[in-house]
Amino acid sequence: MHSSEATAGDTVDRVIDKVAWIRIEDGRVLVARSRGKDVFYLPGGKREPGEADVDTLVREIAEELSVTVVRGTESLVGVFDAPADSGNGVRVRMTCYTADHEGTITPDHEIEEVRWLRHADSSLLSLASRVVLDHLHANALLD
Repeated sequence: MHSSEATAGDTVDRVIDKVAWIRIEDGRVLVARSRGKDVFYLPGGKREPGEADVDTLVREIAEELSVTVVRGTESLVGVFDAPADSGNGVRVRMTCYTADHEGTITPDHEIEEVRWLRHADSSLLSLASRVVLDHLHANALLD
């Protein structure tokens, strides 16, 4: 049976493909919280079919935070895999980049709040974002 097939009672493994922006200042990382949600996550979002990483990054950050990611300044931090907060065998694969930006970070569209968090605040984050914060902290990029 292929992973996309299922029979009654089976859980289909599914991967949510996301691209995220890592913005660190003064030992803290930028995170966002959507309206109606309790947890924060790294800014970014789901890739559109056939969309390149940087195109997803630029589009999502403009929509969420009203800033422009400067193309050509992006640097891959890594690709991280973690269970989705929803469970049911769903996983999140998050491709994370640092990049410069132009403009003032301002919550927009579905984003209600942005914060700058330290590693000690990771309990406020989605499971996938916690995995990334652990990596940043282990590599001395985050307080």
